Amino acid sequence: MLLTKKTPTAGGAVSRAHSTFVHNLQRGLAAALPTMDRRAFLRRSGLGLGVGLAATQLTLVKKARAATGGSIDGTGKIEVKRTVCTHCSVGCASDAIVENGVWVRQEPVFDSPINLGAHCAKGAALREHGHGEYRLRYPMKLVNGKYQRISWDEAYDAIVKKMKALREASGPDSVYFVGSSKHNNEQAYLLRKFVSFWGTNNCDHQARICHSTTVAGVANTWGYGAMTNSYNDMQNSKVALYIGSNAAEAHPVSMLHMLHAKETGCKMIVVDPRFTRTAAKADEYVRIRSGSDIPFLFGVLYHIFKNGWEDKKYIADRVYGMEAVKADVMAKWTPEKVEEACGVKEAQVFKVAKMLHENSPGTIVWCMGQTQHTIGNAMVRASCILQLALGNVGKSGGGTNIFRGHDNVQGATDVGPNPDSLPGYYGIAAGSWKHFANVWGVDYDWIKSQYAEGQMEKSGITVSRWIDGVLEKNELIDQGPNIRGVFFWGHAPNSQTRGLEMKKAMDALDLLVVIDPYPSATASMAAMPSDSINPNREVYLLPAATQFETSGSCTASNRSLQWREKVIDPLWDSRSDHMIMYEFAQKLGFAEQLVKNYKMQKVKGRDEPVPEDILREINKSVWTIGYTGQSPERLKAHMRNMGAFDVKTLKAKGKVVDKETGYDMSGDYFGLPWPCYGTPEIKHPGSPNLYDTSKHVMDGGGNFRANFGVEREGVSLLAEDGSHSLGAEITTGYPEFDHVLLKKLGWWGDLSEAEQKAAEGKNWKTDPTGAIIRVAMKHGCHPFGNAKARAVVWNFPDAIPQHREPVYGTRPDLIAKYPSHDDQKNRWRLPILYKSLQAKNVEEKMHEKYPLIMTSGRLVEYEGGGEETRSNPWLAELQQNMFVEINPKTATERGVRQGEQVWVTTPTGARIKVMALVTERVGPDTVWLPFHFSGHWQGADMKPYYPDGAYPVVRGEAVNTATTYGYDIVTMMQETKTTICNVEKA
Repeated sequence: MLLTKKTPTAGGAVSRAHSTFVHNLQRGLAAALPTMDRRAFLRRSGLGLGVGLAATQLTLVKKARAATGGSIDGTGKIEVKRTVCTHCSVGCASDAIVENGVWVRQEPVFDSPINLGAHCAKGAALREHGHGEYRLRYPMKLVNGKYQRISWDEAYDAIVKKMKALREASGPDSVYFVGSSKHNNEQAYLLRKFVSFWGTNNCDHQARICHSTTVAGVANTWGYGAMTNSYNDMQNSKVALYIGSNAAEAHPVSMLHMLHAKETGCKMIVVDPRFTRTAAKADEYVRIRSGSDIPFLFGVLYHIFKNGWEDKKYIADRVYGMEAVKADVMAKWTPEKVEEACGVKEAQVFKVAKMLHENSPGTIVWCMGQTQHTIGNAMVRASCILQLALGNVGKSGGGTNIFRGHDNVQGATDVGPNPDSLPGYYGIAAGSWKHFANVWGVDYDWIKSQYAEGQMEKSGITVSRWIDGVLEKNELIDQGPNIRGVFFWGHAPNSQTRGLEMKKAMDALDLLVVIDPYPSATASMAAMPSDSINPNREVYLLPAATQFETSGSCTASNRSLQWREKVIDPLWDSRSDHMIMYEFAQKLGFAEQLVKNYKMQKVKGRDEPVPEDILREINKSVWTIGYTGQSPERLKAHMRNMGAFDVKTLKAKGKVVDKETGYDMSGDYFGLPWPCYGTPEIKHPGSPNLYDTSKHVMDGGGNFRANFGVEREGVSLLAEDGSHSLGAEITTGYPEFDHVLLKKLGWWGDLSEAEQKAAEGKNWKTDPTGAIIRVAMKHGCHPFGNAKARAVVWNFPDAIPQHREPVYGTRPDLIAKYPSHDDQKNRWRLPILYKSLQAKNVEEKMHEKYPLIMTSGRLVEYEGGGEETRSNPWLAELQQNMFVEINPKTATERGVRQGEQVWVTTPTGARIKVMALVTERVGPDTVWLPFHFSGHWQGADMKPYYPDGAYPVVRGEAVNTATTYGYDIVTMMQETKTTICNVEKA
């Protein structure tokens, strides 16, 4: 479809083209597809029509026609390739129609239980990524401020030469690897393996700056740091509390399920500093001051405790430490203190508490509005505690539905390049390394020899603070060298805070490598002139293929895995990410070790590891979170039979047999949501709702994880008598399974002699055969034990979540009452400032110079840093300007009118020039900006600094050019949702 300006003659006529149009697809949308004006497209892709595109509105090629195998002009062959949207984490399936190797059409998959035949604007525009004229086409090198084309061999040789020189001079920790939440599971896993063989834990990816506080906070509460239920299961909810989530724009198709729930009586509550499109659908909207989530949540909990509305039986059986939380809440969060801190009056807080009490089961949804704070870990734990108090976790229609960001940020977190863990959240202690050395078929001591002395078991620097790894004084860094080289392997720099300092860090590097389908803002920032560029710096751009040009699995936010078929061959001179990893490993000398367990396949004449074999290696190693049952064969069968799964439960409806393989999917849940325990052969069905004791473990049931010991200060941490998953032979709490427990229970004999030999001295996470898991589940028990969730997390700085004001705030009166943490000398290898910087800001009266709270969020048209989506003409036409939302009162005080250009200034010294959108969506104390823009720098267009022809269609200021310093003490999550600014007319 071609997006056009509305004209009097626009009749919506459809022109038919012949095969010649394929040679100019990137500019030939009008020749191939129906014409549509902007207003119609917005109407079709907006929330007003049930969020997604209706079935009849996106049928660009009829299924019957595709099935005939005939092409548009009667020649060639049409193939239908099933893939998954590469934008947000909902996991919408799409069928790509390919003619003679060219992607010519797309349809949403109407049988998908996730998207039900719907797409948002981004999903409807997927095809353009397969033909985008603004792609990075060839390897390039920055020479005298301009990018010049070079060959792959030239790029590899030069980059590897520089890497080896840095390693020789400064050690392996001098090179930092930023991975990607756009990588599929196999690529993310392979990158962690690659980085390990290089010899560093200095690696990370987008999850650090979107949901790291979720992973840490939730996992430390009850075992796994992921969404407990699913988008689909929200149809079973009776009340839903959205806090820090604008799902209507960030996860549009997820709203289908909530709107269905509302049709059956579900009450919807939205808590947000801004009146969002999601809030427009709410039964109750609550405006809070940005960063005051804990006062609000504990204010709600105050009324629940005061009225005796907590689930006492559930708490007694399944929760540790709730009495301590209750005492803290009742003492600190009286209605007066709640209103002072978050601005919500008692009557409305009570109303929310009553709605949660009277409508059960209830779910809670959060996104980056809750995670991206200096106390993000505490905020998410407060949400968990609220749900535990209400007895809502482990129930259909309940849980904590944590909406992740990118299409595979869940999978990349699960098995990818985390600086503090190996795939599957295995730690980086010797035992974990030996487990993976065994799986990889390499010698443990060889891996150890790749690392600098003492660094192998030390968490690396986080991506949120790589700039400090470059700029910080060397004597203050807990590793030998500063960072001297950085790989941006599918990551947007404009999604990170402190943009001015990031530019300085880029300039100081010796090596900067961008591997991406698009040049990204990294390319333009690196090419932008400055007086401080390291004269020895080398900058390279390598064109990666998109996920539509390879195959592999991705994990949606609900933990379901889906297999993408390869739609087309890599365009231009691009190569798949796993091919690039293999070819780098060849040059670096560890290719044999990297691909030892994989077959190779030819892609455009070059060797590439087979993605299915990488997944099979994941299946043989990641026992901890149950990535072991989802074989390629099972996942592909699910993709071929999407219509066989129930929309609400995700369970296969009756007996379902895959015609192609004969695989019987009966009892499976769609996508085999992890944990899918044991080997594929035992056919665990996946776990649709975590910790659900109403189901047998072999039907996806479970209980809370025994991951924190069996007692604390003489108090048992295990579940009480009678609290267990359905059918468990152990009817009380029990620890995680290992060889000792199996022997004590008399179940050791259930293992074969070979299995006993392999499992001796092992636990369920390190037994290479999976037999310990199989036997535990045979007896109805969960391999990770049966314990209580922790309302008190004693290993965190604040065992009970505490409200703390941000480092940069507008309320010095509240900073005095709720100060930040003490400064830390060493967190994740770097020092970090809290109280000292906060006190300095108060002393210098920053709140007077910058009296407005600045926060940020998503638009429906764009995704992440926006480089891909703003390079897509279909989407770029929809939102052409970066802007700031400002309240009419605030605008009037500054003489600002709708549509005028304004300067937004912050304490960093940054000034960003944007358009004013005057609206009451935000209160007088707050301004809001989208975070998808880049390509302008403090008023100047950066187009000259991109490679020729590879710049985004729409460019604008990045909000993170202006954001300030601040990080979560547990995970180093960046503070983007609460900082300060001023606005003045340009």
